[in-house]
Amino acid sequence: MPIYTCTTAEGTLRAGAKGDLAAEITRIHAEVNHVPPAYVNVVFSELPQDSVYVGGEPGAPLLIGGWVRRGHPQEETTRLALELSAAASRITGIPEHRILVVIQDSPARSAVEAGHVLPDPGQEKEWLRRHEA
Repeated sequence: MPIYTCTTAEGTLRAGAKGDLAAEITRIHAEVNHVPPAYVNVVFSELPQDSVYVGGEPGAPLLIGGWVRRGHPQEETTRLALELSAAASRITGIPEHRILVVIQDSPARSAVEAGHVLPDPGQEKEWLRRHEA
């Protein structure tokens, strides 16, 4: 259900970092938002070096954008962003001052997965019971 997009300039991430970061994003999201790890999607986008700028200058940040279903407590969303930032720095070696994490939300009914409108947070078990067969 959640979607995380990690955007960097080509060559910013060392070999193996993507898999490690995807696993940690998945673990953290599942723990904080109380959902199965299989729900979490992580995508990497590496752009040419001349396509990434910070403050109008070429840069090499790690930008992590996440979409989640509206309805999670704000304290949990803040915790999620903080833990993702710290984990991304630890795994990639990129200093946290070069990492931006933004968690955006919208109503679950604004998204469809596997042909079904997503459930509101806390309604996953009922949703799975209705749609797994």
